[in-house]
Amino acid sequence: MALDFSIGIIGSGMLGAAIAEALWRAEPRSLLMANRSGTVPGIDGFPPQNVLTDPQALAEACDVVILCVPPAAARDLRIDAKDKLVISVMAGVPLADLTRISASPRVIRAMSSPAAAKGLAYSPWFASDAVTEDDRARTRVLFEACGQTDELTDDAQIDLFTAMTGPVPGFVAACAAAMARHAEDQGVPPEIADRAVRQLFLSAGEIMAEGPPPQAHVQEMIDYAGTTAKGLTTLRDNGFAERLAEGLVAATQASRDIY
Repeated sequence: MALDFSIGIIGSGMLGAAIAEALWRAEPRSLLMANRSGTVPGIDGFPPQNVLTDPQALAEACDVVILCVPPAAARDLRIDAKDKLVISVMAGVPLADLTRISASPRVIRAMSSPAAAKGLAYSPWFASDAVTEDDRARTRVLFEACGQTDELTDDAQIDLFTAMTGPVPGFVAACAAAMARHAEDQGVPPEIADRAVRQLFLSAGEIMAEGPPPQAHVQEMIDYAGTTAKGLTTLRDNGFAERLAEGLVAATQASRDIY
């Protein structure tokens, strides 16, 4: 299915602009954006006239409306989009409030990331009971333009993915920073430590993008019983997974408390 429908994005911050860039590249039938200042996103070839300052005018002109304002701003946002599919990528805003904001029963709660600009985002979503199969098809093709996507069966998992995959690079960057800092502590010049770790994570991402799941890669290294195995078992035995899980739990709870 092509993007043969009109799309409007309300909000043009980092995430809204990234999704807009991905969709513009995929050539939708029409793409509008709305923000209070009328600021045009830095997307090659994006027409200035496609940026509105009135969210209601955007809602009336589009088949699908994407809500992408900060959660605090969502408290005062109101549009009449009762006959439209409304997709939210706002952290923490529940389905019931999405219907209150938009007057539409056909609402989808989703999360994406700024990696959408490069077509590398993971965008899971959860649909309300009123969402149709055609709505689902449109949501899939829309988020496939941003990277990869899945429909979830548990609304609460959107908060988990807001914490885990929304803040690119987030937790992955924390791990990379710790490794670079360790190399520097061993006397490696900072620019070399930085370059080495960046290349490591680039190659790791490429390798893990296909083939077995990450845990299988870890087990393969442990079974090989080389130098890496000693480091991995030391991390495991000292609660690495548990400490990381604690961080994810804290971030997930923060996404539930933000609105």
